[in-house]
Amino acid sequence: MPKTINQMLKDKFEVKYADAAVKHFTLMVQDFQKREWEDANAKAGKFVEAVLKAIWRSAGEVVPTGRNFSAGGIMNQVENKMVLSDSLRLTIPRACRWVYEIASNRGARHDADEIEANEMDANAVVASCSWILAEMVRYSQHGLDLVAAKAIVDSVVKRRYPFIEEIDGRVYVDIADGAREAAILILWHIYPKRIAENDLFEQLRRHQYKKANADMAIKRIQGVVDNDNGNLKLRSIGIQEAEELIEKAER
Repeated sequence: MPKTINQMLKDKFEVKYADAAVKHFTLMVQDFQKREWEDANAKAGKFVEAVLKAIWRSAGEVVPTGRNFSAGGIMNQVENKMVLSDSLRLTIPRACRWVYEIASNRGARHDADEIEANEMDANAVVASCSWILAEMVRYSQHGLDLVAAKAIVDSVVKRRYPFIEEIDGRVYVDIADGAREAAILILWHIYPKRIAENDLFEQLRRHQYKKANADMAIKRIQGVVDNDNGNLKLRSIGIQEAEELIEKAER
């Protein structure tokens, strides 16, 4: 069985930092695919911190905890750690510095209505983080070239949820077993936004569910949503149910 990215990284990097890097990278990709630009940038910052901790440990140093940890401090010092390869000592930290600058200043440099700027930041940040992770995979696997490493990382970047698509604000799901599951998945896709019951009803009708079935589905999801005067938002119990449906479909 082929190694996972986590397993590849653990050949060279401390386990907890390898796991953290992959976790934050995956969450960043998920936010990006859901068009949550600022959240994606925030996850990129956490990814960079995990990467820097992994490199710092590889240099034989102790990673500071809590408020004593400074990403900038590590980036300033790591280039002097000659025990590291040039990739870990220079190239990756320089890429990390650029990503961290964007992630740390998300929203600060843009007016509230400059949505496109945040989207452009997220596109650039995700691409840079993909390169960083691919370079770490290449380093951890002797003989693996960057093209092969990038292909491995691309498998994570590839849209994880091909069962849901959005067209002009209309959400379509392909894995629902009935109108209730379709409603749950639609709400999951648009989370954390709300949707009016009437709009959800119309989206269910677009899935060819009969009027009675769509009505019943909206009644049956009330236990897993927050209902604010007819505007629905999925609760944590509903999010868990949606993710279980997706995981089942992926298997």
